[in-house]
Amino acid sequence: MSDSSIVEPREALLGHTRILYDATLVTGPQILSFEPRELIERRALVGETGGRGRTYFIRIQGNDWVLRHYRRGGAIAPLLRDRYLWTGLERTRAWLEWRLLRELWLQGLPVPRPVAARVSRTTLVYTADLITQRLVETRSLADMLKENALAHEQWQAIGSCIRRFHEVGVDHGDLNAHNILLTPQDHVYLIDFDKSTVRRFTPTIEHRNLARLRRSLNKLRSLCVGFHFSDSAWQALCAGYDAGVSTR
Repeated sequence: MSDSSIVEPREALLGHTRILYDATLVTGPQILSFEPRELIERRALVGETGGRGRTYFIRIQGNDWVLRHYRRGGAIAPLLRDRYLWTGLERTRAWLEWRLLRELWLQGLPVPRPVAARVSRTTLVYTADLITQRLVETRSLADMLKENALAHEQWQAIGSCIRRFHEVGVDHGDLNAHNILLTPQDHVYLIDFDKSTVRRFTPTIEHRNLARLRRSLNKLRSLCVGFHFSDSAWQALCAGYDAGVSTR
């Protein structure tokens, strides 16, 4: 049984592929798989979701994990799809996110625990994947609001959670309604820390993160009939955020 207070990074080199994994969760890189076809053959693939790239729910040796392949967005996506310019291993998307998640997890923040990352290099470019522990019995804020309105207290809990991250200087790269998860007990988690950083916190970062989240909610409201988001809901979120104010 692994020690939940420890995340022990270990690296392995397999040809042109590097793997970074938590040695307290993974006995060795040979038990891992980052390929959906292989996961199907091993009967380790238990579900998947759509989006820019597919997210796979996997079960390996009794562990429930999530596999995500890094894919580009925006205008450049049709050209480069899942390829990124190689500027060094420690600067790859997967390595940066794995290490950031480790730091946040060890601080006790509500994030998925990092399991493993893979980077495959071909000359000047690379592709990457990330495996994290699955937050079972959670649903995204976006999915929940398509069905029901949230209570005032739930919106406050979301605001309070975001403030916890801001208090330690986390600048989330894509804070949107799909990257906020809630449990039936109203615990709140943030996910998808690709392009996120920890830095000296400023009001500019606060405004940018919250504005991005509100744009996400407004967009979903415009696209989904009956989407349960209102100005009063946003005010409750902000009240929960402001209640967490402390000296930075």
